[in-house]
Amino acid sequence: MALLQQLTRQVHFKCIRSLSSLRYEDLQITLTSSPSSKPDDSKLKFGAHTADHMLEVDWSAQYGWGVPQIKPVAPLQIHPAAKVLHYAAELFEGMKAYRCVDGKIRMFRPTENMKRMGKTAQRSALPDFDQAEFLKCIKKLISIDHEWVPQSKNCSLYVRPTFIGTEPALGVTASNMAKLFVITGPVGPYFPTGLKPVSLLADPKYVRAWPGGCGGYKMGSNYAPTVAIQSQAVNKYGCQQVLWLYGEDHQMTEVGTMNLFVYWVNEQGEEELITPPLETGLILPGVTRKSLLELSREWNEFKVSEQTMTMKSFIKALNEGRVKEVFGAGTACVVCPVSKILYLDQELLIKTDTENSLTQRFFSEITDIHYYRKPHPWMEAIDEDVEETNLMTECHS
Repeated sequence: MALLQQLTRQVHFKCIRSLSSLRYEDLQITLTSSPSSKPDDSKLKFGAHTADHMLEVDWSAQYGWGVPQIKPVAPLQIHPAAKVLHYAAELFEGMKAYRCVDGKIRMFRPTENMKRMGKTAQRSALPDFDQAEFLKCIKKLISIDHEWVPQSKNCSLYVRPTFIGTEPALGVTASNMAKLFVITGPVGPYFPTGLKPVSLLADPKYVRAWPGGCGGYKMGSNYAPTVAIQSQAVNKYGCQQVLWLYGEDHQMTEVGTMNLFVYWVNEQGEEELITPPLETGLILPGVTRKSLLELSREWNEFKVSEQTMTMKSFIKALNEGRVKEVFGAGTACVVCPVSKILYLDQELLIKTDTENSLTQRFFSEITDIHYYRKPHPWMEAIDEDVEETNLMTECHS
């Protein structure tokens, strides 16, 4: 009897522990009985395909974190009054996994994405979670769907962790229920035929972010209001992207959904790579942005600055022939060269030399790291620190 009581207490403790914190060792796995056919790597488009399995775990203020589950992809079960549907209690991340030249599958700086996700969760009044444990669960998901990681050396597996408030109650308050989930899918290269310069619409009457707002956080509510302006840029002005401006001095902030970089000769005659600072709260702290800055400082070949740029100072430099390159940077494309900016009825032309440019050098360096042609600690193998899954059944017997 005493032994039975002790075992009962142990099982009860495990149940409470799994409900109070998100733990990889509690992960439950259910594999699909009908795997989908894999798409041709040469025909991949962004977001068009989803792998067989997803990761899902629920949270409540009463019980904490539930048991994480990897299971076949299926529609989410949420109430129509869920706060995410009414007040945009939602955030997400964008990450990639690569099949490297040595055959191993690795992720690019996933810890950075987890840190950013944690900060955005705080700003969204969504609960904290153990980032390291969650990342282990994500790596397990990728290992289960490893056949979905493209064999091509210019394709990858896109990983989309998402966090939503699911409490079925109207009212603008913090959600007492939430759901973390992850889906993945193979994607092709952003530029199938090489780096292709884009043109930008810069209209100061449209603002993406402002001081004290949420421009520095990766939440869905930042993106929906930009879609109509992006469509206008394409359909009315023939531009591919939007250069977002802010303030009376028309500060240059971001390029579409990318961080902005300008490579120029400053007024002191120094070659300089410049990007807007994070301190203003206008700029998303991109992982690719951080990586390009760190590489540049490691090369130590030109000045690297994080400071505000205005259209006035940019046009002055352009007219004086001091602007060497302009490009955006992000997970989807790595880097994207800019050839033209349409601003207040002015057509600002920027010279591009994609084969012998800093933009191309960044692209080659980062992609060599992605596929481990240049081994680098930024790449994390999905099978490192991931032990055999412990399938807990005590709480569900």
